[in-house]
Amino acid sequence: MFRWIIFTIVILCLDYYAFQSIKTVTNKKTVFVIYWLLSITVLLNLFYNLFTFNDSRGLTQPLMLAFGLEILSVTPKFIAFIVLFSEDVFRVVKSTLNFFFKNSEPDLFPNRRAFVSKMALGLAAIPFGSVLYGMILGKYNYQILNHTLYFDDLPEAFNGFKLTHISDIHSGSFDDEDKIAYGIDLINEQESDVILFTGDIVNNTADEMDDWIPYFKKLKAKEGKYSVLGNHDYGEYTRWKTIEEKAQNFQAIKDIHPKIGFNLMLNESVYIEKETDKIALIGVENWGTRFKKAGDLKKATDKINKKDFKILMSHDPSHWDAEVKKSETNYHLTLSGHTHGMQFGIEIPGLKWSPVQYVYKQWAGIYESLGRYINVNRGFGFLAFPGRVGIWPEITVITLKKQKS
Repeated sequence: MFRWIIFTIVILCLDYYAFQSIKTVTNKKTVFVIYWLLSITVLLNLFYNLFTFNDSRGLTQPLMLAFGLEILSVTPKFIAFIVLFSEDVFRVVKSTLNFFFKNSEPDLFPNRRAFVSKMALGLAAIPFGSVLYGMILGKYNYQILNHTLYFDDLPEAFNGFKLTHISDIHSGSFDDEDKIAYGIDLINEQESDVILFTGDIVNNTADEMDDWIPYFKKLKAKEGKYSVLGNHDYGEYTRWKTIEEKAQNFQAIKDIHPKIGFNLMLNESVYIEKETDKIALIGVENWGTRFKKAGDLKKATDKINKKDFKILMSHDPSHWDAEVKKSETNYHLTLSGHTHGMQFGIEIPGLKWSPVQYVYKQWAGIYESLGRYINVNRGFGFLAFPGRVGIWPEITVITLKKQKS
C-alpha cells in the first residue's frame, strides 16, 4: 500500500506542474474542473483494474487499456514537470545569488514564467500525440524488414532461400480483426520458403487464441511452418487454482500450433531438403537469463551433424550471448524475439534507441559475431502497453545467399 501512496503523490505533483502550464493559456474554471476530473478518473481507473482484475486470467485487455491511458496522461505531464521544475530551480539559484551578492539588476524578462509554461505545454503535446497515435494506429503499423545474409558454407541449393520470421503474437491483446487479417496477408505476400515463429502465441491462456486460429491458419509457406515456445506460453504469469489446471492450459497452448499448421519444436531438429542438399532447423524451448530455462541445445541437436548449416529458433535473445554464441557447434543464424523493442523508442537513419537496450544487448534487428548471426524480431503483437511508439510491429524476411569466393 505504501508504494501506491508514493505513486499517487508523484502523479499529483506532475499534475500540479501540468496545471501551471494550462493556467497560462486559460483562466476558465470549467477547463480546470474537467482537467482534474479526467486526471483523477484515469488514476482511479488504473487502481481499480490493478486491484480487481481476475487473477486467474493474468494480464487482461481492460488492465492494458488502463495502463495505456495512464501513460497517455502521465507522459506529457512529465515533460511539463521537467521544464517547469528546471525553471523553479533556476529562480531559486538566481534569488540566492542576488541575496548573497546584493545584485539589484532589474528583471529583463518579467514574463519569463509565462513563456516557460507555454513552452512546457507545447513540448508536452509532442509525447501526448505520439502515445495517442501508438495506441490507436501504431500497434498495427506492420513493417516488412528485408535482410540478405551471406555464408561461405551455405548449401548451393539453398542459395536465395527465403524465410519469414515472426515472433510474439500475443493474441490476447488483439482487438481489431481487419488489422490482423491485413498482417496475415502481408506475411503471405512475401512468398517465403518457410515461416518461422519464435514464441509467445498468447499472453496467459490458450483460449485467447480461439478467435484468431482461422486467421493464422491462412499462413502459407512452400517448405513448411515451424515454431517454438516463448516465456508467456508456459502460463507462469497467471494464478492457477491447481497444478493440473496449469498443465491443461500448457497442453492446450501446444495444441494450438498444429491447429494453425505449425510444427512446434520442443528441443528438437528437422532437416529441410532441396535437391541433394539440406539445412538443419533447430527449435528449443524458452531459455532466458531472466526467465524460464527449459531450452536444451544438446538435446535439440543430438540428431544433426556439426558440419550442417544450422538455423536455430530460440525465443529469448539472451540465450545467444549466454550459450549459443559460445558453443562449439556453429549456429549460423539464430532467430529470437521477446524484447518487443519495448514497443517504445526511436529508429531513424543514424539513430536506433530504446530503453530495452540497457537490459538486452541484442534487442532489435540483425547482430553478428564471428560470422554467426542473430535476428531479434520486434514482435507481431503487443503486451502491457496497448500500443507502439517508434518501434513498430515487424515481419522479417531474410534471404540466405552463398558467399562468392
